[in-house]
Amino acid sequence: MAKIVQVSARAVVAYGLNPTARFLLRIGVTPNAVTVAGTVGVLIGSYFGAMGHLIWGTVIVTSFALTDALDGTMARMRGGSSKFGALLDSSMDRLADAAVFGAVAYYLAGQGNPYGGMVAALISLSAGQVVSYVKARAQSLGLNADVGIAERLERLLIVGVGGILGGAGLEWGLPAALWVLAALSLITVFQRLIHAARTEPAPAPAPGESVPIDPKGTSA
Repeated sequence: MAKIVQVSARAVVAYGLNPTARFLLRIGVTPNAVTVAGTVGVLIGSYFGAMGHLIWGTVIVTSFALTDALDGTMARMRGGSSKFGALLDSSMDRLADAAVFGAVAYYLAGQGNPYGGMVAALISLSAGQVVSYVKARAQSLGLNADVGIAERLERLLIVGVGGILGGAGLEWGLPAALWVLAALSLITVFQRLIHAARTEPAPAPAPGESVPIDPKGTSA
């Protein structure tokens, strides 16, 4: 279900992003510049959220978070992302995520930590970083961990919904969203670890070691 939602959402977003990406490339804007600008925008939105302006914070963060798809689209149109571009994008994503959840934790702490929301924010932040790390580390080892019920898009959507509910005066809205997100993030960590373990190739037999034969006469 998460994959279906993610693919559908990105298809809708791409419909509007493609013309924008072409325009920015035409006037000389680089994907890396868009990556940095998007992160700066998320930092500004996070500040608004930390100060208690949840609606504005959510709108600003969501708007600038779309650059995560925009810079990727621009890179593909230019023939693919550079190694440094991929590193920059990943680094800015981690910084942006830290800002968002740090701001939420700061805000909830000032509100007296309703429903343990600050704790949920910290769990979501930590688990979200591990979610990203497991995928990156698995890829570096030749494994596949590109699965999970709560990838970055879903995590931002969930905290965004919580921000809207909190901004609308529902005290339980943001903490509830964060507890759901904390649980889903932890589940995603284990989903990725299990999937990576299943994609690890069987070790090659040592020199001189016989290969087991199954009953059908083929190598086991």
